[in-house]
Amino acid sequence: MATSDPGTKSVPLSITEDEAAVYDRQIRLWGLEAQQRMRNATILVVKLKGVATEAIKNIVLAGIGKLVVFDTDDVTEEDLGAGFFFRDEDVGHKRVDAAKARIESLNPLVAVEIMSDASALEGDTLDKLLSDIDMVCVTDSDRSTLIRLNDACRRLQKPFYAGGSYGLLGYIFCDLLKHDYIAPDRSGQDATKNVKNTAVYVPLTRALEHRWTGMTRRQTKELNPAIVFAVLAVWEYQTAHQGALPDDPSAAAELEASANKLVTAADVNKQTLPNIPRELIETVAITAAHELSPVCAVVGGLLAQDILKALAAREPPIANFFTFDGNLGGGTVVRMSMP
Repeated sequence: MATSDPGTKSVPLSITEDEAAVYDRQIRLWGLEAQQRMRNATILVVKLKGVATEAIKNIVLAGIGKLVVFDTDDVTEEDLGAGFFFRDEDVGHKRVDAAKARIESLNPLVAVEIMSDASALEGDTLDKLLSDIDMVCVTDSDRSTLIRLNDACRRLQKPFYAGGSYGLLGYIFCDLLKHDYIAPDRSGQDATKNVKNTAVYVPLTRALEHRWTGMTRRQTKELNPAIVFAVLAVWEYQTAHQGALPDDPSAAAELEASANKLVTAADVNKQTLPNIPRELIETVAITAAHELSPVCAVVGGLLAQDILKALAAREPPIANFFTFDGNLGGGTVVRMSMP
């Protein structure tokens, strides 16, 4: 399955009677061919925390073919908040072991495979794993891990998603390579006509070089840049602290300095964002290490929606960096370094 070019692949339109009954409403919504694309897809999800839990629930219910879940960690008491695949008795056991049966119960038509050996995402073993995967989704990981796995996906031409939450904030990044999709003709000539479109994506390393130069005050404000740079500042903090997230008011000064440095380097309109709001940074400093179920539900739900949209090759996916602000209950999409 060539997910990077779903709009041009000829997909066999065979589907079993059982699947037709289960997915009847979806088939009526986006068509048999789109459902078949999803059924043929094998998706790798890395790290089973709150955002991934919500995303997995939605893509499994929608009817992907196979789900591979990778996580090396054990269930903790804090996982019980946003991780609805876990129960009290699972604490101390591997997350993937605890969740597997509950994921399978969502949709018996979807095959579920679990992996907990860290070596699976290293070197040649990673390449071998990715060769059998159609799309990769990495959640709640630090910047270096995201870049490494994104680069591996690029090398093997596999579409890549990343997502996560930091307390009240959340984000989604996607690199779908060269992505073809079908969408209604919005040129105004014929709204009932579908047209083929192509979006060219960039890797995370390139996206992080994005400059906001030339944007007006209004254009900049609409994108809520403070949230974007708060997320990027958390990544900077993790890099300096061996992957640890800020979890104390004392981290605010370091986060603020990093965020303001990033804002200056990106040439953000000074009238709109002269400095990162101190109140925002103080909130991030004490909440980033903790999951909030409503934020995970929103970000994970949108992540799953976009994954399905990309698989079905219907409507434009996120292009290419979405951030969610739980303080306002809304999100924005920034087109970072895309043509």
